[in-house]
Amino acid sequence: MQAAAPAPYVRTRLSVMMFLQYAIWGAWLPILYPFLMGHREFSLDQTGLCLMAGAVGALIGPFIAGQLADRSFATEKILAASHLIGAVLVFFLASTAKFEVFLGISFIYGLVYAPTMALTNSMAFANLPDRDRDFPTVRLWGTIGWIAAGIALGQILFRMYNESDATLNAGRAVGFQIAAGLGVIMALYCLTLPNTPPTKSASEKTAWLEGLQEIFRRPLITLFLIAVPISMIHQFYFVFTSDFVTKVQKAANSQSADAFSNGINQVFGVGGGGLMTIGQMTEIGVLFLLPFFTKILSRKQLLLIGIAAYAARMALFAFAPELPTVMIGIALHGLCFGCFIAVAFMVVDENTTPDIRATAQNLFNLVIVGVGIIAGSLFATSVVAKYATVDGAMDYTKLFSVPMYMAIGCFVLMLLFYPSKKKAG
Repeated sequence: MQAAAPAPYVRTRLSVMMFLQYAIWGAWLPILYPFLMGHREFSLDQTGLCLMAGAVGALIGPFIAGQLADRSFATEKILAASHLIGAVLVFFLASTAKFEVFLGISFIYGLVYAPTMALTNSMAFANLPDRDRDFPTVRLWGTIGWIAAGIALGQILFRMYNESDATLNAGRAVGFQIAAGLGVIMALYCLTLPNTPPTKSASEKTAWLEGLQEIFRRPLITLFLIAVPISMIHQFYFVFTSDFVTKVQKAANSQSADAFSNGINQVFGVGGGGLMTIGQMTEIGVLFLLPFFTKILSRKQLLLIGIAAYAARMALFAFAPELPTVMIGIALHGLCFGCFIAVAFMVVDENTTPDIRATAQNLFNLVIVGVGIIAGSLFATSVVAKYATVDGAMDYTKLFSVPMYMAIGCFVLMLLFYPSKKKAG
């Protein structure tokens, strides 16, 4: 429901919300793959299932969290309960060694955490005075939260667990503990957010049915379909980049490269997650400039820029695996997220009615965090990673060339089928 007048300090309060929301995710997601493969010694198939389990909650989000927020309970109360439960669950992931138990906890954690990403978006859209002007600058604080968590974990690994690969992999368990502490803080903070009850003017009792009717219209149907392979490409980045970057850092054996790598470690820490925060730093810049971009570029142009950045990043990883070019590839994350994912959130909001705001965001979350990540995890780990493994070692050219070609295909489809008008509303 759009408030008649903004709540006091609404941008600041929502910015803190975004900071905590994505600091929780940033504490553990970038290190999950090397933690499971390197420390827990799970197989590729088992690791893919664990990565997939957390996304299942996004599949259910529109039918539970979205329905509750749009029809029954205030959004801030649902967020508080979800984060408190999630904090307990993610804490136990740090010490869980058995695959079946880790998979089960990951599944339950996904049920409570994944929908909160969509709910924080709907909370922001419901309370911000101007979507195009305010949402990007509020959302960028989520990126800052991700960076802060990544640097904190990277520094802990650098200072305390950097003796060998084995200790480094074991130390990544700290990421889950950081996420748990942040989850408790977020749960308490949500109770202070602006009251955002369901709208009273709903025309359909079942919010997700109304939402489905709206997304089957253009441009949303085109956006939703292309978002599936884009999310799969995104998953290649989060599954493999931490381990890939760590290997690239250690392979840079020249004196100048070593000096540069050591300087990076001093600032960002080690373990890959720290260096990956360069991508979030460029994301801040893109999100900061997005209100200006939306005035001069159409939604379609911005989405195409984001998809082109996905293709360029995978090309650099595949064919130029040196530290400077890999850093450029990481930096392209800003355009990937800012011009595709963030703009897509805005497209969804402007093309759906206020009485299904939470459900609409959860339906898009279903695509990018649910279907895309589940399909992407299985495809990346059980199909492409096996194809790219040669004599027991990963061939990163073969690995990253697959999502590169996928991104090129998505670019062509977006160019051909997405409407060219400047705005939907």
